[in-house]
Amino acid sequence: MANANAEIGVIGGSGLYSFLEDVTEVQVDTPYGSPSDSLFLGEVSGRKVAFLPRHGRTHSVPPHGINYRANLWALRSAGVRQVLAPCAVGGLRPEYGPGTLVVPDQLVDRTKGRAETYFDGVARADGVVPNVVHTTFADPYCPAGRAVAIKAARGREWEPVDGGTLVVIAGPRFSTRAESQWYAAAGGAIVGMTGHPEAILARELGLCYTALALVTDLDAGAETGEGVSHTEVMRVFGENVGRLRTVLFDAVGALPATGERDCLCTQAHEGWDLGFELP
Repeated sequence: MANANAEIGVIGGSGLYSFLEDVTEVQVDTPYGSPSDSLFLGEVSGRKVAFLPRHGRTHSVPPHGINYRANLWALRSAGVRQVLAPCAVGGLRPEYGPGTLVVPDQLVDRTKGRAETYFDGVARADGVVPNVVHTTFADPYCPAGRAVAIKAARGREWEPVDGGTLVVIAGPRFSTRAESQWYAAAGGAIVGMTGHPEAILARELGLCYTALALVTDLDAGAETGEGVSHTEVMRVFGENVGRLRTVLFDAVGALPATGERDCLCTQAHEGWDLGFELP
């Protein structure tokens, strides 16, 4: 990893980096196996960025099959300390229609069986056994990153929703009407499939993590039509990916320098013996 020295990570599809010049592809191995794809290193707004396709470059990895631990570990080992994580979501409120950008401040986990911690006391592939550590997670997203993302969107005349709860489901199926009505009644604003365990794994590694959620559809319980379709989700995301990419790149340039971070994200394990050294 000597040639991988990024400071900011972006977890998203190839449409976010494929047009850049001088992109370097770097394959990374981790104690948790291989990440979804190579890291693609480039420069945006004078900042060194590592792009990681969450579902692989051909969108071949389903949400429940993503090796989230390897993904976040690979980014950290490349030097990344701040992560921007765009994702496609469904709106749980009628006012959050397709094209709405939400910068959530909370999440609810409704996934099943995903490996969601580095501190499970289980020996890694390299033989290291991590200690069991309980991580503070009351506020799952970086406040500094959220503020930067919101400002970047407003600077591009895209009024984002400041805050809201992201409900993360297992997928790959979409919700039933009853489920989405339940999530909305419980206070959910949007629903997606990949926001957990990305956020907690980032926190365990001392990374700042900011989600930018693009609403591609009204979830089943928020509409009276036939329900969500994969084709419609991809169509709406494709129509907005250029605008989302511009906002992301503006945010990259505005994030604080690595040495100037003063948020709580960096202090999650202060005083704890983790049982291993972070990469």
